[in-house]
Amino acid sequence: MTESTFPTDPVALARDLLRCQSVTPADGGAQALLAGVLEGMGFETFHLPFGPADAPTPNLYARLGKGHPALCFAGHTDVVPPGEGWAHDPFAAVIEGDRLYGRGIADMKGGVACFVAAVARRLEQGPLKGSVSLLITGDEEGPAHFGTKPVIEWLAERGELPDFCVLGEPTNPQALGDVIKIGRRGSMNAVVTVRGTQGHVAYPHLADNPVHRLLAVFSELTARELDAGSEWFDPSSLQVTSIDVGNGATNIIPGSAVGRLNIRFNDLHTGAALTAWIEDVVQRHAPHADVQVSISGEAFLTQPGDAVTCLSEAVRGVTGRTPRLDTGGGTSDARFISQYCEVAEFGLVGATMHKRDENVELGTLEDLTRIYLAFMEGYGL
Repeated sequence: MTESTFPTDPVALARDLLRCQSVTPADGGAQALLAGVLEGMGFETFHLPFGPADAPTPNLYARLGKGHPALCFAGHTDVVPPGEGWAHDPFAAVIEGDRLYGRGIADMKGGVACFVAAVARRLEQGPLKGSVSLLITGDEEGPAHFGTKPVIEWLAERGELPDFCVLGEPTNPQALGDVIKIGRRGSMNAVVTVRGTQGHVAYPHLADNPVHRLLAVFSELTARELDAGSEWFDPSSLQVTSIDVGNGATNIIPGSAVGRLNIRFNDLHTGAALTAWIEDVVQRHAPHADVQVSISGEAFLTQPGDAVTCLSEAVRGVTGRTPRLDTGGGTSDARFISQYCEVAEFGLVGATMHKRDENVELGTLEDLTRIYLAFMEGYGL
């Protein structure tokens, strides 16, 4: 291989990726760029568009080697809209002082660049002892219907599931080395629509007030303590997010009322069990109400074992920090991967992700690359 085949500098690759305007669901050439770099390193690449034929979601899978251990680095190239008021063009990849600015540098084009640079440095040492793959979606910041989920299903059908996966989300709140995520809470949304009989407030016997029924439903739901937490998870939380009537008059009992809630739940619950509970409560207070539930993901946990320990040691070896094993925060694509193999999340500092002037310290890109390389070596690659 020539020197150009080995993209060992994460900063250079990160800047190239940042210049691709891949605001979800657009790709902006990011995955073609990445595929070209990986093919130059000897990877076999697969472009996997899933979803509607007129607007498929771009996904990229690349693999080098066939043996075990089989390690997968997972991430995404899509980014959220930049918004207004940036000090620099959000897609110009400007370096100012010791920081690199651009939409998606923290979440998570920087992490993707560090994956690739770490593999390149490992290849400079000689052939892999197992196999490395990259699973990169263009649908993490969007609905996530046609991204990581169908790709991991495609891998299962081909018998190419990895032994372990590192998802490069920006897990660190303040400093590189703060947190490794070994699980995530489940998340579900429910919409409860109660229909009554509209009428004049002075003649309530001629009406059926749906608001009263909806309030009774939510009163019972919110009164329950779902749990006190578990070994690795905080207590589950039910939050009412909206109650809408659309009634601008003071003397009308409305004909319908709609309430919305979200539950972030730990490993003591399943989405199905919580759905059944909600439906039971609604049935008792508003028998003819409509309940629509959407489960974004189930709670999952990767029990700390050899791979997580190896990742922790790599982090400590480079940063001097012992990372906290954590399950907090929102959902991620790890919820899909966890159904097929063990997964942990570790990436850059996320303090500026989704914000104006998103940026990372240049030194953290180098350190994260060294961490991924040390993990590969410790993992047996």
